[in-house]
Amino acid sequence: MPERRRIRSLPDPLSVPRTPANPGFWRSPVRGARFTAVLGVVLLVGLTLLFVTGLLSYAAYNPDLNRVNDKTPGKGWLGFYLFSWPTGPHWLYRLTQGLHVTVGIVLVPVLLAKLWSVIPRLFALPPARSVGHALERISLLLLVGGALFEFLTGLLNIQLDYLFPGSFYTLHFYGAWVFLAGFVTHTVLKAPQAVRVLRNGIPRGGADTLAAPDPLPATLSRRGALAMVGAGSLLLLITSAGRSFDGPLRRVALLTPRGGTDPGPGPNAFQINKTAAAVRITPADTGGNWRLTVRGPAGEFRLSRAELLAMEQHTAALPIACVEGWSTSDQQWRGVRLADLAALAGHPDRPPGVFVESLQRSGSFRKAALRDNQVRDGRSLLALEVNGAPLSPDHGYPARIIVPAAPGVLNTKWVETLTFGEL
Repeated sequence: MPERRRIRSLPDPLSVPRTPANPGFWRSPVRGARFTAVLGVVLLVGLTLLFVTGLLSYAAYNPDLNRVNDKTPGKGWLGFYLFSWPTGPHWLYRLTQGLHVTVGIVLVPVLLAKLWSVIPRLFALPPARSVGHALERISLLLLVGGALFEFLTGLLNIQLDYLFPGSFYTLHFYGAWVFLAGFVTHTVLKAPQAVRVLRNGIPRGGADTLAAPDPLPATLSRRGALAMVGAGSLLLLITSAGRSFDGPLRRVALLTPRGGTDPGPGPNAFQINKTAAAVRITPADTGGNWRLTVRGPAGEFRLSRAELLAMEQHTAALPIACVEGWSTSDQQWRGVRLADLAALAGHPDRPPGVFVESLQRSGSFRKAALRDNQVRDGRSLLALEVNGAPLSPDHGYPARIIVPAAPGVLNTKWVETLTFGEL
């Protein structure tokens, strides 16, 4: 009888265990170089805007004035900025920080889609095929890790949730520089390739290294996927941007603490961050025994609210704008010019900066420093009234600082002491 030969059958490709390092593990038909390139270009523009407005926000805090303003000790050369923060236009910080936070929120779907589109490369083996490839992988890790950390801490800050230990300002500041290192390196390495793909598509005979080698049947086109990402960003824009406006737009800003609710009627009915009760300011602190202490070369003066009201009063139409991205429209503030109080303290000709202390006994920015240009601006007030009525306790009664174009935390409430001089 003829000898029978045993034939070894080949394993079924579908039965071979697949791991994330195996290209066949990733089977979505949506992934592809052009899809990723479109998302990359959007992020290139958006993240650049985020970084620039972030640096502007850093400058607005005037961190070189006094260590109480600087939440990033030991920053070294990373703490540079190109100019001292101006007082005009008076809506400047409202615009730059509103853009920073709104663009950051809107980019969340784009960032997640971009990470999803390139996730197979994070598992590719070997980890580094060359020096250039190793540099690309390191930049990718810095970019992904930095972006996720910055977006997460930023979104938590908007919601006033601080899950990470330490100051948000410090964490966000150093995280931004880690992110920037990865962002710049990755952009230099990958931007030319992305532009070529968008202009010319995949070269004939070339391979789309991001496309799945064994894709599942398509249920959504790549254009459809991009449309879904755009729709998600539009939804986030509608439900968050209104916190920078009054009226109907604020009522649809459901995803932010300073949107979706009406602050109520009356002259003091506009948004705040901290209530008097939250920082334990009591009527006894702000009652008839309250005095404002003004210090300078001419000595120390203690002024009651009645004495302040007896001084020349001035009016300024200014908004409140906070680091969380929310702001109000212009409110009509009335009070004593900081320049007049500087003259009382012994600086009649060229007022210097001022160190402001609040009745608030704990928490960030209960003390703050303002630049000389901020003190000299005629719209910078120790406000006693707003919109024709005395300040409410939550808006800083008996007196608060209001300065054009300054972050909300530098517009100190419940002011106790003003010290004019070199900071």
